Amino acid sequence: MNSTVIIGTQWGDEGKAKVIDYFSREADIIVRCQGGANAGHTVVVNNQKFIFHLIPSGILHKGKKCVIGNGVVLGIKELMEEMDILESEGYNLKENLIISDAAHLILPYHNDIDGAMETIRSDKIGTTKRGIGPCYSDKSLRLGLRVGDIFYKDTLKKKLKNTLDIKNIQLDRLFSMPPYNIKEIMKTLENFRDRVDDMVTNTQYYLHQSLEKGKKIILEGAQGNALDIDHGTYPYVTSSNASIGGVLTGSGLNTSCIKNVIGITKAYITRVGEGPFPTEDKGEDGKRLRERGAEFGATTGRPRRCGWFDVELLKHAKRINGITSIALTKLDVLSGFEKIKIAVGYHINGKRLAFLPSTNLTDVEPIYEELDGWSEDISDCRSIKDLPNNARKYISFIENNLDLKISFISVGADRDQSIII
Repeated sequence: MNSTVIIGTQWGDEGKAKVIDYFSREADIIVRCQGGANAGHTVVVNNQKFIFHLIPSGILHKGKKCVIGNGVVLGIKELMEEMDILESEGYNLKENLIISDAAHLILPYHNDIDGAMETIRSDKIGTTKRGIGPCYSDKSLRLGLRVGDIFYKDTLKKKLKNTLDIKNIQLDRLFSMPPYNIKEIMKTLENFRDRVDDMVTNTQYYLHQSLEKGKKIILEGAQGNALDIDHGTYPYVTSSNASIGGVLTGSGLNTSCIKNVIGITKAYITRVGEGPFPTEDKGEDGKRLRERGAEFGATTGRPRRCGWFDVELLKHAKRINGITSIALTKLDVLSGFEKIKIAVGYHINGKRLAFLPSTNLTDVEPIYEELDGWSEDISDCRSIKDLPNNARKYISFIENNLDLKISFISVGADRDQSIII
């Protein structure tokens, strides 16, 4: 089957949008599979920056079909704002955007509960307060509303009343917040229905039918493997499966549909919010990485924590996701460092670990190897041969330690600042 999965291998922000944008050139359909508007994907085209939170970044390519899959939790306000921006730039969403009727809707009370929960936590998670977690919770509790519900007014009203009866009690008794009026939310849902009417369908069926016709599909995950609710650094994770499992359940495709799994990794590592980060550099090098890499969240604007490449974190992602090749981003940010550190493993109390631990990751100490850096500006390099010798050594070191080929290298923010190997 002709499906390629593109997935983050770290704590998100690996540069997925640029890589997806590149591979979308040869694809027919691009699918967003999970997460919500807590993700931020940035693409620069001819010096114009586009930031995507929900719509697949492949929408920038003419004639590509972009799908918001059933595993996504959909913020109505955020989606409509994103649509407004793209349509103002001349992109035809009516023809090219498809929304799953099984995707769950984030409603205003989800945002309220998300923010209130973060406020009262003694140990902060660092949530974006976009209502993602509460919406996924309602999905599991079978209290959620799905996109397809908006086309059946009487049933929708009944479902919404049932949910509000519970949510308004929670808002009042737990958080001392005012209740929501059913008429107010129904109006929001009716406006949304009028806007997306022709775009909604059973995307699981659509994708399988497309594969049978020989169409090429790109499946994109949001966040990264280390933020996966099962395989990440719990509880400092997102509310969905940001790994291959979320791609499959969030699209309705199965394992036989998948041909390649491309793992995206920065040439260093960043993290937004709280949680363990073994290779974090809290000194001058970390600040330098943040400044050179413009490491501020596309969704929140928060400064990202920065540190050195972590081989063990990538080995964990390789095992979980069946990664077949690596896309290495932001290699240009490392230009100018005299020495570059890479963590090749961990130890606790002098004992080397064979894997990424599921708990107590804050107790591990990274084992570093140090490589010589390079001073040259590599942003104009378009071939592996154009890179400085030490940059090529850095790439080879990562490939050898992961036993994976690096097939794509980003040396700048623009879509053309790339090396294909």
